[in-house]
Amino acid sequence: MDPSDLVQLQPTDEHNRNLEVNVRPPDWVNPSPAKPYHLVIIGAGTAGLVTAAGAAGLGARVALVERELMGGDCLNVGCVPSKGLIRAARVAATVRDAQPFGVKLAGDVGFDFAKAMKRMRELRAQISPNDSAERFSDLGVDVFFGQAAFKDNSTIRVSRGDGSVSQLNFKKAVIASGARAYAPDIEGLQSVRYLTNENLFSLTELPTRLAVVGTGPIGVEMAQSFARFGSEVVLFDRSEQVLPREDPEAGEILAKQLQRDGIQLMLDSRAIKFSPADNDCIRVSVKQAGETVHTLVDQLLIAVGRAANTEALNLEAVNVKYDQHGVQVNDHLQTTNPRIYAAGDVCSKYKFTHSADFQARIVIQNSLFSIGPFGKKRASQLIIPWATYTAPEIAHVGLSEKEATQQGIPIDTYTQPLSEVDRAILEGQEEGFVKVHTRKGTDQILGATIVAENAGDLICELTLAMQAKLGLSKIAATIHPYPTQADAIRKLGDQFNRTKLTPISKRILDLLRRINVGK
Repeated sequence: MDPSDLVQLQPTDEHNRNLEVNVRPPDWVNPSPAKPYHLVIIGAGTAGLVTAAGAAGLGARVALVERELMGGDCLNVGCVPSKGLIRAARVAATVRDAQPFGVKLAGDVGFDFAKAMKRMRELRAQISPNDSAERFSDLGVDVFFGQAAFKDNSTIRVSRGDGSVSQLNFKKAVIASGARAYAPDIEGLQSVRYLTNENLFSLTELPTRLAVVGTGPIGVEMAQSFARFGSEVVLFDRSEQVLPREDPEAGEILAKQLQRDGIQLMLDSRAIKFSPADNDCIRVSVKQAGETVHTLVDQLLIAVGRAANTEALNLEAVNVKYDQHGVQVNDHLQTTNPRIYAAGDVCSKYKFTHSADFQARIVIQNSLFSIGPFGKKRASQLIIPWATYTAPEIAHVGLSEKEATQQGIPIDTYTQPLSEVDRAILEGQEEGFVKVHTRKGTDQILGATIVAENAGDLICELTLAMQAKLGLSKIAATIHPYPTQADAIRKLGDQFNRTKLTPISKRILDLLRRINVGK
């Protein structure tokens, strides 16, 4: 493995040094393997860490192999640094937009990008002991650094850059090697320098002009953040909607906010190509409405998807099938080799930290504590919400209206605009909604979308309701504090209850009223 292929922690400051000490200690000595491990786990991202800690805590002999940085993408180049950056950008926007609230600003609002990035690195290092080699060693896990590769159905070899090799014998194995930023086959991309989430957080200077390709979660989150820092941002995508997987109404609201933040949206862009330009700039050329448009930028961020890390694992030696989407697994997260399981981004269409966490719990149960078909858990039983942490946030769980139609499931849809929710009005956050889809004629919740400042928190109530099979009528009967934005969810329950007022029920209620208080 070429050391240049590893994620590089830049700049080399005290915070990144502290992070490295935790997640890839420079002086780490791989342990001497003892008797066969009950479980050998490849990859120390969320899926691998949860599997290792859980299995070791339940008495299993566990080895954990990581070729790069413990904590995986989430800690090092994903969830943690991006949310630290997003928070700084939100504060900047709050100050910028503070005048309607009676806040007087003396002069223009300035922003220290380098300081915000330093804060992010400091907080990332502060969180990193949770994912550290020392902590997992203390939990009873044998931690190995190096490239893992299957030798046969009971052996994994771990090779380090210094030439040393460890041979781990296993009863069961788990592939949790994750995914990496995907570099698409776009004309000219290899002729220019570009950023992905793996090196974006190494920046110390704010780009004056930034092009972002991709309107998925990473693309829109970072486009909005850098625009709020002060960059001139142009956002490109082939789709006609930002966040194309989300409810179209949600995408429309976000698009308007992105434009208010100063982002130039170049949607429905075709024939995109890149080329070097003068002064170390990058030229982005696209076709829109039949015309070629050229844009000059200082930095380019590619955010168009993820590619599973399956290379160098020698999966052919153990008959584990995989394709461009990753390792193939069944509903029990078992690969085509019954002794080998997989979890997380390497095998899942849901490339989220929280889904990797719960897939890991399934793997622990199914690999160590099930007998035949008894005691096995299914990944299809997981109800997985997700959120995009823009402002406003967009959160989703379950079926969308489009998916319900495609599956032939009749639904009723209830929508509560935030413009009719007192707390949202008072906070100046009226642009948003809570939308719930129920099975037609019932209050059974099949899916929901929330557009709100804290949609990622609000979606938890609806996810719990789906998990516990609680319908909208139960939510209507649950007292919510006033005033809160969560009251929008309770109002949906009231909407459902009003549909139950049929002509017959109205006549019955009228009769009861007359009996009690007369005509």
